[in-house]
Amino acid sequence: MARETSGFASVEAAAVVVTCHVAPPSVLYSNVEVSGVLPVSEPSKTIETSALAVPAAAAEPSMDKLRIIGGRSLRGRVSVGGAKNAALPDLAATLLTGDPVELTNLPGVRDVRTMLRVLEQLGAVTEATERGVRVVNERLASFEAPYDLVKTMRASVLVLGPMLSRHGRARVSLPGGCAIGERPINLHLEGLAKLGAEIALEHGYVEARASRLRGARFDFAQKSVGATENLMMAATLAEGTTVLGNCAQEPEIADLAELLNAMGASISGAGTDEITIEGRRALGGATHPVIPDRIEAGTYLVAGALLGDPLEVADCRPQDLRPVLQQLRLAGVKLAVEDDTIRVSAAENLTAHDLRTAPHPGYPTDMQAQYMALMTQAHGASVVTETIFERRFMHVGELQRMGADIRIQGKSCVVVGPTRLTGAQVMATDLRASACLVLAAMAADGETVVDRVYHLDRGYESMETKLRGLGAEVERVR
Repeated sequence: MARETSGFASVEAAAVVVTCHVAPPSVLYSNVEVSGVLPVSEPSKTIETSALAVPAAAAEPSMDKLRIIGGRSLRGRVSVGGAKNAALPDLAATLLTGDPVELTNLPGVRDVRTMLRVLEQLGAVTEATERGVRVVNERLASFEAPYDLVKTMRASVLVLGPMLSRHGRARVSLPGGCAIGERPINLHLEGLAKLGAEIALEHGYVEARASRLRGARFDFAQKSVGATENLMMAATLAEGTTVLGNCAQEPEIADLAELLNAMGASISGAGTDEITIEGRRALGGATHPVIPDRIEAGTYLVAGALLGDPLEVADCRPQDLRPVLQQLRLAGVKLAVEDDTIRVSAAENLTAHDLRTAPHPGYPTDMQAQYMALMTQAHGASVVTETIFERRFMHVGELQRMGADIRIQGKSCVVVGPTRLTGAQVMATDLRASACLVLAAMAADGETVVDRVYHLDRGYESMETKLRGLGAEVERVR
């Protein structure tokens, strides 16, 4: 990750390190034209309240807990909501036009509300609709995505590319580290520099300027979902053709490209490792449905594999779940797929099977913790290897408190099962670890209290309500 400095950062496309040369930003940026900015910096407000409406003041994370009594079967049908990891870049993409953009199937989760607050800070007018939200970014009130918002959600950095591309300027707080890994943004900065941006790192902020970005070829040194999304959005308004190589291929990237094309962009290859973008002078409005959340769907499939009697996971996209479905079948889970619904029952004889996370189309890292909870109930020893993030075994200690037999060995964990899990007080450390602990608690004997479930609220909408509807004994408590 680049070091914070005082001055202009010259970023070489092939380099991992951002090298910095001291020069006053006011001098460096004096010839840059900036358009469409209000002369005030007061953030906009929502004009209608709903589950997605954003308050003017920041809300502190809730200290709620989940109290779960284990051993209850899950029966019935659970509907999957819109994908958080698609909704966030889709919302950032609204900055590319002054016309209205309506997103439907938008999940009512904390991260989405945070992104709406970021947009309003920049001047957006957001209006809750029956199916989602309508966003208008006619003019900017501010160029800055401040630290107090970005620190709560790393995806806020996705406003950098769209703001820079449309308005010629952006100032975004460096997101810093993360509980599950460093996740630096050097690839974002290198790519934008390759498109002609001038980058300054000052006082914990990235400051970027460009009179107009220019199309170029840029190959990512490693696959990065966020960097692929940021560069793809930035390139839509660049002059000429941009070709991005070694791109991330997650379904959420294809979803973003679908929205951008509906807005008038010209993008081909999204979902493959090479994406081509033909720059346009301007983009327009669109209405776009956010794709279903494959991670939420996968989490409920694991719940069904543990306790389903049977359980139907509805309104999902099975094609986006192929790596998860394959892994569950290898472990002995019986699945029936029909259109947008997957039927799963508790496996009579779960078999331990090794897992290795990988970028899409491999097994998603966001489903690693949930699979580990499943393996505590499988016969034999399984090796779970994490290749994406360096600190994504923080849930292991909490599972051990519940009786799980797990040993960490470098980037892998050895899980021996089946073990009898017993209820305990446990603490969530990140979003997916929260889901893992909820799954383990439902499979355990007795009462479990999961603390810090504000992590869970970042990506799962009303999980306790959905689980209660399936027969689980779970309640939110203070």
